[in-house]
Amino acid sequence: MDTKASDVAQVIHGAFATFRVEFIAATFAAHARFATADWASCGPAATARLSMYDAHLARAAAAVRSLTGNFVAPGLWFRVKQNYAALVRNRADAEVGETFFNSVFRKITHGNYVRDDEMFVAAPPEREGVSPLQSGDPPYQRHLCSDGLTLAAVFAQVLSNIDFGLPWENLERDARGLAHALHTHRPDLRDAQPRYIDFTRSLFFRNKGAYLVGRIAFPNGEIPITLPVLNNEAGSAFIDALLIGEEQLSIVFSFTRSYFMVDADCPAALVNFLQALMPQKKRWEIYAAIGFPKHAKTEFYRGFLAHLNSSNDQFVIAAGIKGMVMAVFTLPSYQIVFKIIKDEFAPQKNTTRAHVRAAYELVKRHDRVGRMADTQEFNNIVFPKQRFAPDLIEELVRVARSSVEVIADRVVVSHLYAERLMTPLNIYIQQASEAEQLHALNEYGLAIKQLAAANIFPGDMLLKNFGVTRHGRVVFYDYDEICYLSEVNFRRMPEPRNDEDTMAAEPWYSVAPNDVFPEEFSKFLFARPHLKQQFIRMHGELFDPDYWRGLQDAIRAGQVLDVFPYAKTLRLDPERVTSGY
Repeated sequence: MDTKASDVAQVIHGAFATFRVEFIAATFAAHARFATADWASCGPAATARLSMYDAHLARAAAAVRSLTGNFVAPGLWFRVKQNYAALVRNRADAEVGETFFNSVFRKITHGNYVRDDEMFVAAPPEREGVSPLQSGDPPYQRHLCSDGLTLAAVFAQVLSNIDFGLPWENLERDARGLAHALHTHRPDLRDAQPRYIDFTRSLFFRNKGAYLVGRIAFPNGEIPITLPVLNNEAGSAFIDALLIGEEQLSIVFSFTRSYFMVDADCPAALVNFLQALMPQKKRWEIYAAIGFPKHAKTEFYRGFLAHLNSSNDQFVIAAGIKGMVMAVFTLPSYQIVFKIIKDEFAPQKNTTRAHVRAAYELVKRHDRVGRMADTQEFNNIVFPKQRFAPDLIEELVRVARSSVEVIADRVVVSHLYAERLMTPLNIYIQQASEAEQLHALNEYGLAIKQLAAANIFPGDMLLKNFGVTRHGRVVFYDYDEICYLSEVNFRRMPEPRNDEDTMAAEPWYSVAPNDVFPEEFSKFLFARPHLKQQFIRMHGELFDPDYWRGLQDAIRAGQVLDVFPYAKTLRLDPERVTSGY
């Protein structure tokens, strides 16, 4: 018997099991926060849950080192993997356990290489193409619809069986509102009799909202539906909106939003069900959305390797203005950009590599309110050299030599970020119709305001630092100057004291590092006067220091502002809650 390999596997499995117990407990606590309207605790709780993985990983790695010492016998990790695979094989969260093993392996070996014989790089053959329902039940509850019932009665019947920890404020009213909204948005279903409604057994909690996610079946097919539920802060719950179809559900699960608190004893089964509702979403995106960002990396990497094997185009320099801090490249056939921190920054960028990495970590852990892109961080990732355009290799070696090494037929990158590809806003504006320009300008202003509501100040607000998603939403993605809004000193421009002040090339007044003058924004954000005027008409308050100070006062007073992932027009009562995207 290989005692050492068995002992190491047992240690890693024990650490993973303990992590999952704590993770599930932290997730369940979201129910109580929703029921008691404890909004101030939502952000810290989400951050604490994110930190759990690394804490248990560090303890597991230390315990493994105590068993193996400095010398690891050849073949040991291969045997450890075999033992560990047997331990997690029958777990409902086996795939997450395999990622935890990979994390321990990479930490022990300092992430210097990836080997499928010693890690779970590829999904085990027994799970390929299989829907793992180890927990026995599907991740949804089916509610059959009685013949002859009105749609409002069907909704009332279904919702009466769902427990949010609060009584309904007025269930019959909400059921009527849902029926009216469905018939308004889908008049073709007005006379159709629903067959059943499926809702996930678990509720999805994020910030001030709870979400019922599922589908409603009619004789001619199934339609994804999402019901956001809010606490009226007076002791009862109400349905806020009806979201119909894949696109609206996809926005709720966007890569620009914080991870849900949702009980997923069998994560893969829940992912399979959600992907059936959102077939355009990648599995890794859904794993991240339901609170498993580390396993999302595993799924991303597997999908990326599969795409490389089935394509033949070359990586190229990303379109748009080159960044002062990041070298950015992409694969045209793959909707991802890869970002590498440059060795040296432009003189006007007063920052460091450590600060940039800290900024990306801040975004990972902060509420992204649908306006900041999530990223996957990788160390020591290997690309085939023949897939790189020559000018890209030349560029990367020139500006990021400390992170990029060309070895024979490989390009090895010691550190990079992977992020969903978006159209840079400055390019989008140039190519857009007048109506699309107006929509993008409004989205741009909303993005800045909603980031501010989440206590985030972008720093560099140039249009090139924002992107447009396939849903037409504007998202911030350049984080090197990001900071908390509460740390900024918003000032009004001082009046010139004399003609010399007016003509001076440099400011005649003192400026501290955290001073910001909103009145100056209009001078550098827009090159075209008509775009500037349109933006001022839509969001002119952004140029007023008092607007920003008012937001700071609200944040310091502990107010948690409402930013929900759906438009006000989708609300059953649009006037009831003031915010939306």
